[in-house]
Amino acid sequence: MKLVTFTHDGATRIGAMSPGGDVIDLPAADPSLPRDMVSFLAAGDDAMRLAQSAVERGEHLIPASEAHLEAPVPRPGKVLAIGLNYRDHAEESGQEIPKRPVVFAKMTTCIVGPGHPIHRPRVSAAVDWEAELCFVIGRAARHVKAADAAAYVGGYTCGNDISVRDWQFHSPTWVMGKGFDTHGPLGPWLVTPVEVDASDLDIRLLVNGEVKQHSNTSQLIFGVGEIIEYLSTAFTLEPGDVVYTGTPAGVGGTRRPPEFLKAGDIVSVEIEGLGALKNPVIEEPL
Repeated sequence: MKLVTFTHDGATRIGAMSPGGDVIDLPAADPSLPRDMVSFLAAGDDAMRLAQSAVERGEHLIPASEAHLEAPVPRPGKVLAIGLNYRDHAEESGQEIPKRPVVFAKMTTCIVGPGHPIHRPRVSAAVDWEAELCFVIGRAARHVKAADAAAYVGGYTCGNDISVRDWQFHSPTWVMGKGFDTHGPLGPWLVTPVEVDASDLDIRLLVNGEVKQHSNTSQLIFGVGEIIEYLSTAFTLEPGDVVYTGTPAGVGGTRRPPEFLKAGDIVSVEIEGLGALKNPVIEEPL
């Protein structure tokens, strides 16, 4: 099942993609369902079953042309990310292979949906791309073992960890360069775990149709289970929390000469089974 957050006639709510590519209005199909993704995920298996039933009935369809897709989780409680989590990316960055996940946070205001513009900020021209598999937490997780972690995943989606390289290294924490507004594109939908083998997905990123990154999630140093185990040792992961799992080789900052995003570019993250997340780049509005 492909779950979405969409806006139609000025109202934003959750839906599911129909086999024909239109949006099923889930709260209209079943008024007992929550209207936002975080509440829906927190409602657990019962809500998932009701949503699946609505998809099977195929009623309350909104044409895709009339439904504007937002980020699947427009304002997560937490946005966490893992750095240097592909061996080839660590090598191209001149870094040692991490012994433990390299964790940092992105700001919730960085999250935007498919088609939303990525801002090239006024303070930097070093704006880089990073294609990433993202997962969203489906139920509260604390002290979860990697072997049990799959039960805590609500779904998978495409992400782009846009990075302002000069600001990223203003301090050792990376936070300033990773959290600019609009620098966390997410979407186009949330694919439920039963449909995804997250350990073996083709992943690539294109800028203006040219492939810049191409790898497979089998190359992750720390997989989804290991990430959840590590994070949940320190703090509770809650429904709707988003985790960016890392990017493969091919980022612009390590190229010679470096390549960075400019206004007018179109960036596309494509992950096998998860669809394509496309965003234009514009100058930051005044």
